[in-house]
Amino acid sequence: MSFSEVSVPVQRLPHGRDLPLPQYETDGAAGLDLQAAIPEGEELILAPGARDMVPTGLAMALPHGYEAQIRPRSGLAAKNGVTALNSPGTIDCDYRGEVKVILINHGADPLVITRGMRIAQMIIAPVTRGIFEEHDSLPETDRGAGGFGSTGTGGA
Repeated sequence: MSFSEVSVPVQRLPHGRDLPLPQYETDGAAGLDLQAAIPEGEELILAPGARDMVPTGLAMALPHGYEAQIRPRSGLAAKNGVTALNSPGTIDCDYRGEVKVILINHGADPLVITRGMRIAQMIIAPVTRGIFEEHDSLPETDRGAGGFGSTGTGGA
């Protein structure tokens, strides 16, 4: 089975002109890797507990009815404790500004971010919009209003 595809026009901004376009690293990958568009020869140091918006040097025009989700890279999370703060971050189809990634360092050591470093992944996904209809009551379920751990943590 093959993946469905959609064309996404992208614009390389001046500070990202020499960086490659986002790409899938394997044939089965769902996410495109995003790279840091830090100025050449400079570093962005993300101290423990700190957060920063990292530029990618890209803007895009998603087709109507699609979004881009920005998610952490598992390697950065597992090895360095660094993740995307508002994960998943959503880029709406009508946004035309630069794609930036909000990273936070939950690790014990500073992370040095350099130009071209893969900092996050991006998923292109269709959007389903809910139509809210107000009712005086809702259908009953076995769970009811229980939430926030009400089903427990043990196995069957």
